[in-house]
Amino acid sequence: KEILENLLFGHEKGAFTGAERRRPGKFELARRGTLFLDEIADLSPRGQVALLRALQQKEVTRVGGETPLQVDVRVLCASNRPLDRLVEARQ
Repeated sequence: KEILENLLFGHEKGAFTGAERRRPGKFELARRGTLFLDEIADLSPRGQVALLRALQQKEVTRVGGETPLQVDVRVLCASNRPLDRLVEARQ
């Protein structure tokens, strides 16, 4: 799995080599709070899909997990790139 998914959504023990214990992700840790994502324009298409799913469904699944976890998080994003122009250019 991608490092971003592990960071944002956490992982289960044994999900990959070196995953010796369950680790909560940033969405889980920020429950009922605010999660700030910087340089959002640099997010890969796969990362965009994972983030969109988390925002729309208000749930995440840890890497290696099967049970979705409900999340209640406000997400703020920033970028130093002009997002409106990137959207127009389909980048």
